[in-house]
Amino acid sequence: MDFDESSTSKIVTREFLAVLLAGFGNELLPLTSHHGDEPCPKALLPIGNRPMLEYSLAWLESSGVTDILLICPTSHRSAMSNYIQSSVSAHLPSLRIDLQAFEESQDMAPGTCTLLRHFSSRIKSDFIVLPCDFVPPPTLSLSQLLNKFRTESTYDGSIATTCFYEAGKPDKGSVIEDWGMLPTNLPIVFDERSGTLLHVDTPDDIDQNNEDFLLRMSLLSQYPRTKLSANFRDSHVYVCRRTVLDVLQQKMHFDSLKEEFIPWLCKPQYQRTRREKYGNVLSPATNTFSQALALKHSTLHLPARQQHLRRSTTASEADDDHLRSVMPSPVEEDDEESAEPSLRVGLVAHRSSSGFASRANTLHTYLELNRFFLSQTTYALPSDPENRALIDQKAQISSDSMVGRSTRVEERATVKRSVIGKHCVIGKMAKIVGCVLLDHCVVADGVKLDGCILGAYTQVGAKAELSRCVTQPGYEVGAGETARNEKLEISDWTAQDTSEDQDSDEDSEDSSEGSSDDSE
Repeated sequence: MDFDESSTSKIVTREFLAVLLAGFGNELLPLTSHHGDEPCPKALLPIGNRPMLEYSLAWLESSGVTDILLICPTSHRSAMSNYIQSSVSAHLPSLRIDLQAFEESQDMAPGTCTLLRHFSSRIKSDFIVLPCDFVPPPTLSLSQLLNKFRTESTYDGSIATTCFYEAGKPDKGSVIEDWGMLPTNLPIVFDERSGTLLHVDTPDDIDQNNEDFLLRMSLLSQYPRTKLSANFRDSHVYVCRRTVLDVLQQKMHFDSLKEEFIPWLCKPQYQRTRREKYGNVLSPATNTFSQALALKHSTLHLPARQQHLRRSTTASEADDDHLRSVMPSPVEEDDEESAEPSLRVGLVAHRSSSGFASRANTLHTYLELNRFFLSQTTYALPSDPENRALIDQKAQISSDSMVGRSTRVEERATVKRSVIGKHCVIGKMAKIVGCVLLDHCVVADGVKLDGCILGAYTQVGAKAELSRCVTQPGYEVGAGETARNEKLEISDWTAQDTSEDQDSDEDSEDSSEGSSDDSE
């Protein structure tokens, strides 16, 4: 994966660096809890039997972005390094991944702003921030965002491009409250014609303003045909100028990129005081004036003012085009105005009708994404004899299911609309419907599972019944046990065993005291 650069490749300037964030995944607990002493990194949780990180890496490679700064907790570094060396180097060999760890605890994980400031010395170019849990559809190419950023940052001084996706409402009865909160749609204000993000209503705004929605007149006067929508979610994918980090260094109190910095970054494009204070940092005057001057006299691009007003071509504009070839004085007012950068934040708004996009940042969306990939595939029995022999002839596996390699499915077991990982064992007469089983799970005979997510190495005893449950990796469900709408964690399981041991000890003490009293 890391190759020696030839003399030819050394002169190529890297256009973008991808900053890929792979955090603890507290929102996916207990799936991301430790299995014994081994961590279970969120980035390596499978979606459709592929590590979720692989979707982000493939998305980057398909757009030509090959330089990646991958940031993970220190405790995950070994597992992430093994995955990169064993899988990524074989399947995505063009990628150059710089794996960096950040010392953090699961209870006190730093925000994206803190991480970007910490690793800013490694970011020398314009950059892309993206999470490991965003799964884009084929219709949403990263090149679409990059091309918008390239064009607008060059032509009018745009400083960033964001991506929001339309999220559909969950099916009635599919929400399990005990699994945690669903992701929320924060209202955004945008100009659809120019693709500009103007305002993001943050949780603090909602707390302060209650049901009121406050917008500045300067925003409405500059963009009178704005749209307000609460149907979109932030993908946490941002293409930014390198100068954005310089401003971030000045705003040390910002921790969350999504809820604090991006909403703030929208404001200099229409607030004069913030433009005056931060404009020279976000868009240094070194090349902005000369760039704008060159564009003004280009016969291929309209002046900034004309493009903003979107005037149609007329005879008088044809004359203007002719006059564009005449060099004006460099101190003309028009040139100074055209040199002023817009400081716009671009927006790519992906509609659900164009393809399903989501982030696997809650248990609900993680299950939803797995089920979506089931609808895109058709199960077929393994073609190789070794894996084919593991599937009993009397087992029933529906076409909308996935079964990983080296998994054994025994006689009369039923698997419907489920994802079964690698190296699993499904016992006789077991019935699995609408579930996701991670690798190395063991399901004994006669078990019934409905709408569950089983962490890796989970063991379910004979004739146990689980409905809409999530298990921590390594959890053991006793034979005949039943559970519904629960998160099953080893701490609860061990606590129960400890209490039972204490009860038995107390009973033995009582019996011994009783026998001694009798002897007296």
